[in-house]
Amino acid sequence: MNLKRTFGAILTILGIVGVIWGAYAFLAGGDSVGGVSMNQFSSVVPFIVGLIFFFTGISLIKGTKDTA
Repeated sequence: MNLKRTFGAILTILGIVGVIWGAYAFLAGGDSVGGVSMNQFSSVVPFIVGLIFFFTGISLIKGTKDTA
């Protein structure tokens, strides 16, 4: 099992969760999301971090050679 591919998969999953959470918090319009009170401007932060995690994870998965 390749450690880079595993870490890439974990980052990708965390990125997807971050993007969904940021989008949901943005659409909630300042209500409490998951016990965390956010307004529309602060909901951009988990969205951006989620995008960074997602694209970093995808590049780790694609860039790692599969050796047996």
